[in-house]
Amino acid sequence: MVLARMEFNKKPVLIFWETTRACALSCKHCRASAIHSPLPGELTTEEGFKLINQITEFGERYPLIIFTGGDPLARKDLPELFAYTRKKGIKFAASPAVTSLLTHEKLHEIRDSGVTSISISLDSAFAETHDGIRGIAGTFEKTLDVLRYALAIGLPVQVNTTVMKQNISELPKIFHLIKELGVKTWEVFFLIKTGRGAAVQELSADECESVCNFLYDASRYGLVIRTVEAPFIRRVISMRAKQGKYWTENQYVSLNSELSVLEGEPVSTTTLAPQGTLDGDGIIFISHDGDIFPGGFLPLSLGNIKNDNLVKIYQENKFLKSIRNRDFEGKCGTCEFKAVCGGSRARAYAAFGTPLASDSACIKK
Repeated sequence: MVLARMEFNKKPVLIFWETTRACALSCKHCRASAIHSPLPGELTTEEGFKLINQITEFGERYPLIIFTGGDPLARKDLPELFAYTRKKGIKFAASPAVTSLLTHEKLHEIRDSGVTSISISLDSAFAETHDGIRGIAGTFEKTLDVLRYALAIGLPVQVNTTVMKQNISELPKIFHLIKELGVKTWEVFFLIKTGRGAAVQELSADECESVCNFLYDASRYGLVIRTVEAPFIRRVISMRAKQGKYWTENQYVSLNSELSVLEGEPVSTTTLAPQGTLDGDGIIFISHDGDIFPGGFLPLSLGNIKNDNLVKIYQENKFLKSIRNRDFEGKCGTCEFKAVCGGSRARAYAAFGTPLASDSACIKK
């Protein structure tokens, strides 16, 4: 069976700009190994304008820019960058860290800047776990305050959660918490062992399958659910649509049972998308110093926006074409779901040293 997929040969839909590595938090799983001060070589304001200008060369409809970090609020020129992006007619979102910089006043400023949304990280339903992961006591309570206030002033919010051994059993409670808060979108990151995340214990393939099946169940309660570095969830969506509950591992049974107790019967069909992006295939990432990467968790430089043209690299780079053509090795190269899935190229690189290898977190043989 060969499944069709969305085409992103001409332009990405998402461009992530790591505006800075500076961040006051010390998250255990941080892919950037963020530090408290900016690193040398960080793009200047003018170089940031140059990047934004290059993005317009993709043509309308422009890709969405996500200002991330580190903590983008650590850049004093962030309002200027927002204003210039808006002036150019490009939609943008932001991913601020929950630190002392993210005040109620700052949330008003972000809302009024024209952002489509902000994403806020919440990795537990309990202060002890969340603060332990984020490295700063009190972050959990401040995160809840930020979420409540942002929603109260009409600032759209997405919650990001990185799933790992430390919090996998809490997923139903995290889902219940964000649903009660009134958050409409939940994005679940599947850990890649890069940056400080290399020291964190990632999930096994069976556990990843359990989480994907749990997320399928959770997506039937009305919230939009997305995943990062788990493209194999698209295989799960297809299999669940045909077979119902086909996965019976203990971890999934436990997660599903708790979800049913907390939420009752599902109220809708799944909100999970059956197709999506892949690193270098609908997504591109710009580092703090201008290096162009296929994705934030795949640190293979394709060039630098200071000297190279982003559009040309995205459209013509041979490696990116290999990803889009699904020229993969091993099981990812022969899988009947490779068109809509493709496996995590970042995880393949982290596990085997080559981004065209198979995704070690997938159960397919």
